[in-house]
Amino acid sequence: MLEHGGRLRQAALRYGIAESDWLDLSSGLAPWPFAIAPIAERAWARLPETDDGLEQAACDYYGAQNVLPVPGSQCAIQLLPRLRRNGKVGVLSPCYAEHAESWRRSGHIVREVMEQEVDIYLDTLDVLVVVNPNNPTGLSLSPERLLAWHARLTQRGGWLVVDEAFMDNTPDLSLAADSGRTGLIVLRSFGKFFGLAGVRLGFVLAERKLLKLLAEQVGPWAVSGPTRIVGQACLLDTAAQAQQRERSEVASTRLQHLLGQHDLQPQGGCALFQWLITPRAGRLYEFMAQRGILLRLFIANSSVRFGLPADEADWLKLEQALQAYTQMLVEEGP
Repeated sequence: MLEHGGRLRQAALRYGIAESDWLDLSSGLAPWPFAIAPIAERAWARLPETDDGLEQAACDYYGAQNVLPVPGSQCAIQLLPRLRRNGKVGVLSPCYAEHAESWRRSGHIVREVMEQEVDIYLDTLDVLVVVNPNNPTGLSLSPERLLAWHARLTQRGGWLVVDEAFMDNTPDLSLAADSGRTGLIVLRSFGKFFGLAGVRLGFVLAERKLLKLLAEQVGPWAVSGPTRIVGQACLLDTAAQAQQRERSEVASTRLQHLLGQHDLQPQGGCALFQWLITPRAGRLYEFMAQRGILLRLFIANSSVRFGLPADEADWLKLEQALQAYTQMLVEEGP
C-alpha cells in the first residue's frame, strides 16, 4: 500500500510520544469536524436505503444532476479503471499517488505529465486524470481549460476524470454542474472539508449511464445507514458550511504567513493546507516529529505539506517548533 498522511499511531510508537500529545498536520483535513447529532438505533439495525434524501442533498450541495455515494472517493479511484478496456492514461503530476497506481494495477499504460505537457500528450491519451485543486501543490486549473481538454478527449471516446477533493472552498471552479456530459467524471470527498474522514463517504458525479456501471462495481449497501444520515445533515447545514469556509481560509492564510516568517515560504497550497519544497524536507519532517508535530513528507520531490492547526494552543506549538528549527539552522551556519 502507498504511504499516506494521518498515521498518528505509527508516529507515536516510533517517536515515543503519546497520541494525545501530537499535533497532526499530516492529512490535509479541516481540523474542525462538523457536529454529529445522535443517530437513532434504527439506522444501526437496518440495511441502508437509497431513498432517504442523501443523493438529493448531494446534488443540491454540489450543483450536479446525478451523484453516486461511495465509501470514500478512494473507492471510486480504485474502481473506475475497471470500467474501461486497457488504454493510455495521463495523470497530471505530482498529485495524489493513488490515481496513477490504480490505473497501473488495472493494466493501463500510465504517463505522469506536468501541467505544461498536457497539451502535448492529450491526443494520444484515452483518459486524463486531474486533481483540482491539486494535492499537494495546490494548483488550481480553470473550468474553461479543463472543459477544453474534455472536448478533445471525448472526440475519441475518452474520459476526463477530475478529483475535486479540496474544491469545497472554491465551488466556482468546480465542474460539478457539467458532470452530466459524456466522458466527464468528477470525484468529491466528504471527509476533508467537513472534517469527518472517519465516516468514509465520497461522491461520484457523472452521467447516469456511467454511474449505473460504477454502482454495479461498488455493490449494494456500500455506504452505511449512519454514514448516510451524517452526510445528509452536513450537506444541508449551510450555516456551518459558511463558517467552515471562512475559518479555513483565514487559517490557511495565517499558516502561509507563519511559514514565510521563518524562511519557509510555501510554493503552493489551498484552503486546507500549505505545501513547501525544500532540500531539507526530510530533516524538517524529522525535527517536527521529534517535537510531536506530524507533517506529510513527500520524498520524491523533497517537499512537505502542512495542514491547519485547530486552535491557539496548536498555533503556539507550531510557532515554537518553527522558531527552534530556524535557530538551529542559524547556529549551524551556511
